[in-house]
Amino acid sequence: MALLEVIALDVADARAAEEGGADRLEIVADMAADGLTPDPVVVAEIRAVTSLPLRVMLRANAGFRTTAPELDRLRRAAETLKEAGADGFVFGFLDSVGHVDMAALGKLAAVVAPLPWTFHRALDHAANPTLAWRTIREVAGVDTVLTAGSARGVDTGVDVLVRRAAENPDSARLVMAGGGLRRRHVALLAAAGVGSFHVGSSARPEGSWDAPVSTALVREWRTLVAAAAGR
Repeated sequence: MALLEVIALDVADARAAEEGGADRLEIVADMAADGLTPDPVVVAEIRAVTSLPLRVMLRANAGFRTTAPELDRLRRAAETLKEAGADGFVFGFLDSVGHVDMAALGKLAAVVAPLPWTFHRALDHAANPTLAWRTIREVAGVDTVLTAGSARGVDTGVDVLVRRAAENPDSARLVMAGGGLRRRHVALLAAAGVGSFHVGSSARPEGSWDAPVSTALVREWRTLVAAAAGR
């Protein structure tokens, strides 16, 4: 079964995404920084208007590194966001040399448990993405890896995504293709076994974060994903 996840910044986005056929929402703030932790009030407002699963971002700055004080704030935020209605979380960190920051992941994973979580696109910026991919697969609680296959986006990384999905069914289930995903990528990725797709600005008129999510554009993505998956 194919899954379509749509980024939502507010209640209007959430409603439009659900009406268009989205299966899950990623709730973030500040897309100028590629998505930071949202206000719990906003998450609660979204929870009140949709039954869709909500994956909420845990990220304090525009990069993929974190500090001990930031991590403490994120741990507290996770508890508050659970109460606000989060069904899962999105986070991912690298250490000072570009490897997966297992210490940071472990601390956050312990707080969000038993809820599932998505490893964010830090993978695409790792010093050794192949090693990072193998490492992430062993982390407790992660059930999705949001990745473009390249820091430059799916256009550049699509072949990497295909290879990862071809490793085995468990790898294919982990991959959520996103980060510059284009319509032409969907059929190729679905044929390789990828079943999860993530869209952000492409669900908005003219690809602008200043515009709200468009029900019609989400419906187009839903139709495309479903057709590629044979649904």
